[in-house]
Amino acid sequence: MAHQEKEKIIGTVIEALPNAMFKAVYDAGEGNKGEMLTFLSGKMRLNRIRVLVGDRIEIEKDEYGGKGRIVKRL
Repeated sequence: MAHQEKEKIIGTVIEALPNAMFKAVYDAGEGNKGEMLTFLSGKMRLNRIRVLVGDRIEIEKDEYGGKGRIVKRL
């Protein structure tokens, strides 16, 4: 089975929640803003990369429209 690239979007952390979860806002196109619940990827937890409120992040969007995974801190 081939590996499929997930949609990646750029967002900003607006709220830090327990258990390495974050609320992020991103540009949803045409001037609209979207809000998404996100969590840290395993590599970011392993390397102890800190994410704070106000940080710009790269999010891998879930194909089912649920949570997103933070894969990079910009």
